[in-house]
Amino acid sequence: MTAIGMAWAFLSLAIVFEVAGSTSMKMSRGLSDPLPSLAMFGFFGIAFVFNALALRHLPLSVTYPIWCGIGSVLVALVGFFLFREPMTPMRVGSMLLIVLGVWGLAASAQSG
Repeated sequence: MTAIGMAWAFLSLAIVFEVAGSTSMKMSRGLSDPLPSLAMFGFFGIAFVFNALALRHLPLSVTYPIWCGIGSVLVALVGFFLFREPMTPMRVGSMLLIVLGVWGLAASAQSG
C-alpha cells in the first residue's frame, strides 16, 4: 500500500476510534461510570494517534474536516440506532450535506 493509501487508512481508523470514544462518553453517564469513562480516554487517545499518522501525508485542511464530518455523521447514526435519539428529516438532510462536503474535500485532496 502506498503512503497516501496508508494515510487514508489511518484517517479511517481515527474516525472509528473517535466514534467509539464519543459513544463511550455517552455511556459513561457524565463520567460517573468508570469503565466507559476509561474507555473514552483510551479511544480518543488512539484516535489522535491515528489522526497524527494520517497528517504525515494528507493536508490538515482536508484531514481534520473529514475526521470531524464523517465522525459527526457516524455519531449521529449511533445516537439514532443505539440510544434511540430522533432522526428527523432535518437531521438526515444535514448529514447528507456533511457527507457531500466531505466528499468534495476528499476529491480535492486527490486532485491537488
